[in-house]
Amino acid sequence: MLAFHSFQFFLLLACAVFYYKAAMMEDASGLLWSGLSVLVFVITWVVLGWGWLGCLVGQAALFAGITVVQTFRRK
Repeated sequence: MLAFHSFQFFLLLACAVFYYKAAMMEDASGLLWSGLSVLVFVITWVVLGWGWLGCLVGQAALFAGITVVQTFRRK
């Protein structure tokens, strides 16, 4: 259940801000990256029911995926 006063919600916001800032550093779409972060977080938190550690694993997987895509796009 999505609770706006929980630790996971604040973690969701922190991850979205992190991805937005990272996208700005890479001259990419901040809205896209932060949107993907929120989507992954909601899937891992609400749909799969993982805890905060599982949500961070999902964020790390997203970061790895973005890194791979960015690496191949630059070549």
